[in-house]
Amino acid sequence: MKLPEAAANKEMQGALLRSHLVGVRELRGASALTGKQAALRMRLRGWQAARFERTYADLLASDRYRPAAEYFLSDLYGPKDFSERDEVLERLLPVITKILPASAIHTLGVGVELDLLSESLDCAMVHALLAAGQAADADISEAAYARAYRSCDNRRGREQQIELIVQIGAAVDDITRKPLLRVAIALIKAPAYAAHMGELHHFLDRGFHAFRHMHGAAEFLEIIRERETLILERLFAKHRYPFDLDRE
Repeated sequence: MKLPEAAANKEMQGALLRSHLVGVRELRGASALTGKQAALRMRLRGWQAARFERTYADLLASDRYRPAAEYFLSDLYGPKDFSERDEVLERLLPVITKILPASAIHTLGVGVELDLLSESLDCAMVHALLAAGQAADADISEAAYARAYRSCDNRRGREQQIELIVQIGAAVDDITRKPLLRVAIALIKAPAYAAHMGELHHFLDRGFHAFRHMHGAAEFLEIIRERETLILERLFAKHRYPFDLDRE
């Protein structure tokens, strides 16, 4: 018997989320970083978050855009280790797909897909930095980062990362346009924390409120797309100041 369209969409989003979760778990297992590699990865993520703060200082200072920019820093682009969140998500996937609507499952799916890609890109960067003599306990310079970035030679992956960042922003923005979903997110708070899903609830709830505050995310997301794409192009072109977009 054919499923109603809404149910079929929910089933499809659940299957995609499951696929991404399996992928990120297998990647972490196959390329597990230990010791100085793991330490350097966290230092790398901290460097990237600090770079994001500099690139988007104007958005972080904006009353309209600050919550969304902070959400990107804390939940998407920061130095967090998301492995525990993803493990809980995979374990409780049957419950999640029953409780949450398709749009929320899709948002989680894009988030895990971004996590999967970022994990792969970060691992490549760690190996490139170590091969170039970077010490795990030393600061990463812009020049060292730029050289490692180019040596990984994964431009398509970097372009895809930008697209996924924009996609997840658009997905969260879409959630804010569905009033009933706000009620659904509020209703699952207690059972989510009881089932050790507090981080997942926080991810959705924080994103909902941050993007709702903007009253439209189109300009915000276009700024991110334009700046990240320009930085990518300048890095691969060996620009002297790849991160300082005010300098030619």
